[in-house]
Amino acid sequence: MSVQDTSEAVMKAVFPAFDGFGLAIPHASDSIAAKRMLDVAVAGLLMVLLSPLLALVSLAVALDSRGPVLFCQTRTGLNGKTFPIFKFRSMHVLEDGAEVKQASEGDSRVTRVGRIIRKLSLDELPQLVNIIAGDMSLVGPRPHAVAHDIYYGAALSNYAVRQQVKPGITGWAQVNGARGATPTLDVMQQRVDLDAWYIANASLMLDLAILARTPLEVLRTRNAV
Repeated sequence: MSVQDTSEAVMKAVFPAFDGFGLAIPHASDSIAAKRMLDVAVAGLLMVLLSPLLALVSLAVALDSRGPVLFCQTRTGLNGKTFPIFKFRSMHVLEDGAEVKQASEGDSRVTRVGRIIRKLSLDELPQLVNIIAGDMSLVGPRPHAVAHDIYYGAALSNYAVRQQVKPGITGWAQVNGARGATPTLDVMQQRVDLDAWYIANASLMLDLAILARTPLEVLRTRNAV
């Protein structure tokens, strides 16, 4: 079975309403262009529709604890190029260096508002700006802190495959429950394997199915910290 056939079979299973619509793009250059158009259109629309929510979260973060509303951290994107990722600040610390500690359950560094917006992934909404800027996509492997890329890149043989596409605000790994901390190499390996599957089977249909599943997965708060 070809990559295209595999992707379409998965889409029919997880999102049968798209069956027969033929949304897959036959050529790589056309696929990249279509994905970019989808990214810009949806991210722009969401920024407008969610502007009241963005304002409300900004106010809550500002009133809850001292520090900036937005947190900027260096992440690794397509072909290893680094970029500044934007998030609503959810912690009392602003780590972005050679040592970045992952958040864990009951982490004292997380603010009161931070616990809520992290559970619901609202802290990730400023990354719509990253998508419009072209550093990220709606769908792709979630980008990690550079310090974590260095560590896991040395420990896992297929870790670098994640950088063959733009990182996403959501992804195949996330809608399959791979969210939150990665306390062991085995946990990270499972996430990387899911990312690698997505890259090997990427299509517009797959992206649409992941986007459709994302809100339900966010509301489940599975493994979110």
